[in-house]
Amino acid sequence: MKGDGRCLKLFLALSILFLQNAKGGEIGHSHSHNHSHSHSHNHSLRDAKVTVRCIERERQALLAFKRGLVDEFNDLSTWGSEAEKQDCCRWEGVYCSNQTGHVIQLHLPYLVQGKMISPKLIELQHLQYLHLESIDFNESQIPNFVGSLTNLRNLTLSACNLVGQIPSSFGNLTQLQYLDLANNPLQAENLNWLPALSSLTYLDLSGANLSTVFDWPEAVLNKLPKLVELTLVNCSLPPPPPPPTLYKTNSSTSLAYVSLPDNHLTSSIFLWLSNYSTSLVALGLSNNNLSGFIPNFIGNMSSLMDLDLSDNWIEGANPNSFARLCNLQKLQLQRNYLSGQLSQLLPRCAQNSLEELYLSENVLAGSLNNLTSFSSLKALYLDANQLSGKIPESIGQMSQLYEIDFSMNSLEGVVSETHFSKLSKLKYLDLSFNSLDLNFHSDWVPPFQLSDINLGSCKVGPLFPKWLQTQIYSSQLDISNAGISDVLPSWFWRNFRRAFINLSHNLIRGIFPNLEKFIELASDPNYSLSRAEATQLDFSTNNISGPLSFLCDCTEMILTYVNLSSNSFSGEIPDCWSNLDTLVMLDLSKNSLSGKIPMTIGSLLQMQTLKLRSNRFVGELPSSLKNCASLEVIDLGYNKLSGPIPTWLGVSFKNLVILMLSTNHFNGSMPSQLCHLNHIQIMDFSMNNISGSIPKCLNNLTTLAQKGNSILSSTHPYFRSTHRPNFQKIFNYEDDASFIWKGIMRTYKSTLGLVKRIDLSSNRLTGEIPSEITHLVELVSLNLSRNRLTGQITPEIGNLQLLDSLDLSRNQIDGRIPTSLARIDRLSFLDLSYNNLSGEIPTGTQLQSFNALDYAENPLLCGPPLKKMCANQNEPTDLSNEEDKDEFITLGFYISMGIGFVAGFWGVCGTLIFNRSWRYAYFKFLNNLNDWLYVRIALIKRQLKLAYA
Repeated sequence: MKGDGRCLKLFLALSILFLQNAKGGEIGHSHSHNHSHSHSHNHSLRDAKVTVRCIERERQALLAFKRGLVDEFNDLSTWGSEAEKQDCCRWEGVYCSNQTGHVIQLHLPYLVQGKMISPKLIELQHLQYLHLESIDFNESQIPNFVGSLTNLRNLTLSACNLVGQIPSSFGNLTQLQYLDLANNPLQAENLNWLPALSSLTYLDLSGANLSTVFDWPEAVLNKLPKLVELTLVNCSLPPPPPPPTLYKTNSSTSLAYVSLPDNHLTSSIFLWLSNYSTSLVALGLSNNNLSGFIPNFIGNMSSLMDLDLSDNWIEGANPNSFARLCNLQKLQLQRNYLSGQLSQLLPRCAQNSLEELYLSENVLAGSLNNLTSFSSLKALYLDANQLSGKIPESIGQMSQLYEIDFSMNSLEGVVSETHFSKLSKLKYLDLSFNSLDLNFHSDWVPPFQLSDINLGSCKVGPLFPKWLQTQIYSSQLDISNAGISDVLPSWFWRNFRRAFINLSHNLIRGIFPNLEKFIELASDPNYSLSRAEATQLDFSTNNISGPLSFLCDCTEMILTYVNLSSNSFSGEIPDCWSNLDTLVMLDLSKNSLSGKIPMTIGSLLQMQTLKLRSNRFVGELPSSLKNCASLEVIDLGYNKLSGPIPTWLGVSFKNLVILMLSTNHFNGSMPSQLCHLNHIQIMDFSMNNISGSIPKCLNNLTTLAQKGNSILSSTHPYFRSTHRPNFQKIFNYEDDASFIWKGIMRTYKSTLGLVKRIDLSSNRLTGEIPSEITHLVELVSLNLSRNRLTGQITPEIGNLQLLDSLDLSRNQIDGRIPTSLARIDRLSFLDLSYNNLSGEIPTGTQLQSFNALDYAENPLLCGPPLKKMCANQNEPTDLSNEEDKDEFITLGFYISMGIGFVAGFWGVCGTLIFNRSWRYAYFKFLNNLNDWLYVRIALIKRQLKLAYA
């Protein structure tokens, strides 16, 4: 729809100029968006009539306008006061009338930067065309005098960084046909000036704040009789009230393009648009608050070719919602709440015209059997629904298909060559996350050349698919979790050297070869690698072995993401990271790598995640690592790293969220600079040789100390090319982390941000637990066990209301257990064993629900759940081995209770059974009581209704 809009803009602009030229040949040349063509054509005409001279006051006005611009690249070199530049009609971007010499067009898009729009432009009273698109006027306001240029037909000030109110003086521009103020942070309290522009055919106010203009449909839709295209993207448009039942309109009968996405519109907008059911060609209402069902009147829009209702709350379509949309070419309903059968949503009338169908991320059910009748389909997106059954073989006859996405459904069965027999135009294929079995002959040659191949979680193996050898232009390959247990073939790197590769969670084995011979550009004269082609390598969770030297051969691959974790790589990390400076994520964890971390790793200035966990690295952290200031996740746990914890860890990494150095040989004290890690959520230094005291400045850890500052998960965006030409898509990598939680090794990913923890266990820390640690009110887990901490548990420990796990075991802590600890009602894991705690365990709380072992080896501690009672308590009884000694509940008690029940029952019921008069009186009393209650309740209800009426 955006492309159609651009074409319409060009068509309207050219139409206006054509009409102007037809009126009397005023314009010295025709205008085109192709600037070089316009420029040469302009001068050819001017050279033919060199006698044309501009009017002096207009020339001075243009020079004053130039002084308000910044011509950094000298694009306006033809503008000047020199003798040879006297004729302003020969200046760049200036167009004059051949008859009068007046300036009638000023066309300077993109050429210069601006400081202000000079008020001298008011001298150009004959100006018909003012085009200043994308000139940055540095948050200037649109001057009121623009409304005095009453001959304007075309006014384009889009993307000019203009602010403030849209001048009401625009209402004076009664001849205006084209108005484009898009992509400026403008505002408008009302649009009362707009109906005066009765000749307007094109209007774009995208980006302007119209949140208080509640009557915008009346001004825009009903009072612009010649309007053809309306674009109000991201204008904070409020939902309009329903139109009056009977009203006279001066609305356009030619309105063809309506684009209103990214607003606050509700389904009431459909009532306003129903008046244009025969003229609309494109309707865009994406990302609004539309709900309910698609109304039937949409089905009467017989001219509609493009309908976009994506990103709303729509639940379904009525049987007639698409009844007459026989010209529909593009239907976008993705990211709604559409339910029911897929077949009910397909516009049957558009079987021969529909080219693009987007129904992703709904809750549609049913099969794919009814799709093959849509013979013109080029793009088919049905991902993230609840579709089931088999993919019909007849889909292979849909020869126009360019893109297929059936991912994240419940499709099953075998996919064979027949499914692709005539899909020679196919570029994008995504069948991932289904229960599909791809069964192709080993010598099959596909009729297509795919750019994107996504078959993750489908059955592709056990052998590596040979048909991939024919795909030489792929930019993405995902065959993760595909049951492949084979050796990576030698041709793989030659075909997919530019690809976004994910082969994770298979059983691929073998040694990576020297890639230099496969990525030798000189051997392929037709191959030109652009620095914009980002590449991902994900071979995690396989059985690949050998050294990592192949990474040094990837210097021409623009790597942003490398995940080789959970393999059998060995040897030292190669020292060639300065050639891979585009990396955002590096994960080499869970291998058999050894040696020191190389200094060149500090060249990865864009790196946000570094994971070297569970290897055999030795030595100190390289000081060059402090250059990687973008790091958000550092996981170096389970290695043999040594030396003191560097002070620069807390200084260089302002955005660090996760810092895990557990199970190494770090020594020395915890530097106070760690308190500068304002965004830290997980800090794990457990199982090292760290000594000294815990820093008292931990309360400066802002994210842990202030409520509402945490993030649910840790994600990092990075770009990569897609199958669409000249288009890059933003992808997010979501971090995970593994650590011991409540005694069990767990891995967290999507909920990683919920597990905010500090683990300093199994070190040699001394001194008291600082009270400042109780300021970390977002903390969920605190583990200080197996140290040499002394002193008492701070009474403010109860401030940690979100604490789920607390382990202070195996220290030398003394004193009483604070009663405030009992106020942490979320606490599900507690271990205070092997300390010197004394006194009574606070009673009447969940502290008694923990196992006695959680308090063990505190000789002076008493009270439940310990068997040792305090001086003011009785010894606990073992109910499993002793009889109940409550002397009140005896055999006589049960006998007395039985006699009392029998006597009471027959004393009342027996009297009613044998005495008729008493029985009648009793039940009459119950009936009267029932009637009285009914009347009272009815009166109270009536009084309440009257009170709230």
